[in-house]
This record gives sequence, structure tokens and C-alpha cells, in this order.
Amino acid sequence: MTNLIKGPALFLAQFVSDEAPFNSLPTIVKWAADLGYKGVQIPAWDARIFNLDKAVSNQSYCDEISAVCASHGITITELSVHLQSQLVAVHPAYDTAFDAFAPTHLHGKPDERQTWAVDQVIKVAKASQNFGLTGAVGFTGSLAFPYMYPWPQRPAGLIEEAFSELARRWKPILDVYDEAGVDLAFEIHPSEDVFDGTTFDRFLDALDNHPRCKILYDPSHFLLQQMDYLAFIDIYHERISAFHVKDAEFNPTGRQGVYSGYSDWTDRAARFRSLGDGQVDFTSIFSRLTQYGFDGWAVLEWECCLKHPEQGAAEGAPFIADHIIRRTDKAFDDFAGGTTDKASLRKMMGF
Repeated sequence: MTNLIKGPALFLAQFVSDEAPFNSLPTIVKWAADLGYKGVQIPAWDARIFNLDKAVSNQSYCDEISAVCASHGITITELSVHLQSQLVAVHPAYDTAFDAFAPTHLHGKPDERQTWAVDQVIKVAKASQNFGLTGAVGFTGSLAFPYMYPWPQRPAGLIEEAFSELARRWKPILDVYDEAGVDLAFEIHPSEDVFDGTTFDRFLDALDNHPRCKILYDPSHFLLQQMDYLAFIDIYHERISAFHVKDAEFNPTGRQGVYSGYSDWTDRAARFRSLGDGQVDFTSIFSRLTQYGFDGWAVLEWECCLKHPEQGAAEGAPFIADHIIRRTDKAFDDFAGGTTDKASLRKMMGF
């Protein structure tokens, strides 16, 4: 039987730069292929390697992009709309910080910025369809996150209204994805309103269980919240359609814990690490996903407070390859079996 989980693949967002080979799609894809990657997840906002408008309106452009990747043995796994989707729902406390995700002419104009973001997310649905992809990945944005901690006491109905509004914004977008035959997997991520299983349940309920609302599973965010990231797979495996392979560690002290005291990344109790350097049990994760029949891509998202990204990328491909399980089509004790018939079975039970 062939492998269910595909990979290794690489999310390109953290590697694109103005320097070669990271400043064009052909060269960065070749670099990734030379490291052993078989797929790439493309950030749909970075014009240095991808033109979203062309991908929507020009099938030939999509065919050319696919051909460039294929020439190096690379498959496009998904288009990422993380930055734009974040702007579908922004609490005013984050307005200034998130302006950086939008074109400069929209800075200080939250309503116009949201309209642009919705259009961008919809374009990714259509571009994904043109590439023959069945899924994209992104964020939900946040309206309630500043009120995550229940003090000062929240007014009754505040969280319910926030999730109702979040769903009102996302329902028509997800309907477009449904028409395009594309899933949208939301990364479960602190600072988003959907940051754990309970908040995903709220969101999904408000969306009336929309079939295109899926999960981008990234265990690093669960470890930093001290969640059971294996039990999460047991509960939500039917909704998991994308997988970021990212590591993290949590080392609480007498001075800080999950919230990490506003410290910089290197000084936090909860921090992201390069793949294999943290505490995430990837052997169990790959086993659990394989058990439930996950057949998507294992995509390295490199983030680390210590290690250089190029070293992280070089080490990540073999790490993922070593964890992908070739699922067996045999039972380990078949050698001891024998043929049976109904009469024999009944005789064994004394009938």
C-alpha cells in the first residue's frame, strides 16, 4: 500500500526574500527540491514569487507555475491566504499592527481593508480551482481574542455575538469555496478567535457545520497551550485537511508559564523550535493521522527562536520523510492464521 500522508513539503512564506535563490518561484522551488522536498505551500500574498490576480484570471499562468514546480519534482500542496484572511476580522485593538498586512493605501481604513481582504480570500478559492487544488489554508481573524481572559468580567453575550459576527463574515466566503470545490483549513492559532477545540466548535456551530470549514493541524500551538494534541486528532480528524509540521517547547519556571511574561521569543517559557529540537511527539502524531486515514501533505512550517532557517529547512525534509508511515495491508500475525468457514467458527464457540 502506498503512503497515505504525502511529503515532505515546505511552506515557503518564511523563506522568500529579495536575495537569490529565494526571490523567484523557479529558484526557490529548485532550492527546496534539492533539499529533498516534494511539495511547496505557496503564500498567495508575496508578489516576488506569485501573482494572485493572474492565477485567478489566466489559466495559462497557473499551468506555467505548475510546470515550473513539476520540472523539479515538486507539487503545489495548497495556496496560503494567512495574511489576507487575518484581515477579514480584526479587533480595533489590532488595527494598527495588522495594517502591515494590507497595501499602504488601505492603512488606517479598516472597512476598506476588510473589503480588500474578503476579495483576496475569494480569489484564492478561484486560483486554487485553476490549479486543480482541493484545499487552501488560512486564519479566521479575531474579534473576541482581547477578551480571552475572563477578567474584567465579560458582559453576557459578548463572546456569542463575536462568533456570530465571525460566522456572518465567513459564511458567504465559504459558500464561494464550496462552489469552487475547495476546502478552507483554518490554522488553530492563538490571537485568532479560533485557537483551540472549544473555539473551533463555537465557530463551526455558528457556521451551521459548513462542509468547507476545515482545520489546519499544527501541534506546536497546542503544546504551547498545554493541550492534548493527540486527543485533538481523535476528536477532530474528520475536519483535519491540512498539516503543518512545526515544533515547540514549554519550559515553565518560577517566573513564567504559558503567557511567558511578554518576554522575547528566546526568553519565553513557551517558544517555537526548529523541527526535531522541541518537545512535540511527531512519531505519535504521524501514527495517529495515518490511523485515521489522513492523506494530505506534511508541510514544514519553519519557525525557531534559535536556529537559522536554512539549517531548519535542510534538517526538516529528512525528518518528515523518516516519520511518514507506509501503511501496511497485512496483519502482523497473518502467518499464524488459517482458513475458516462458518461451521468451524460455530464449532469453536461450542454451537
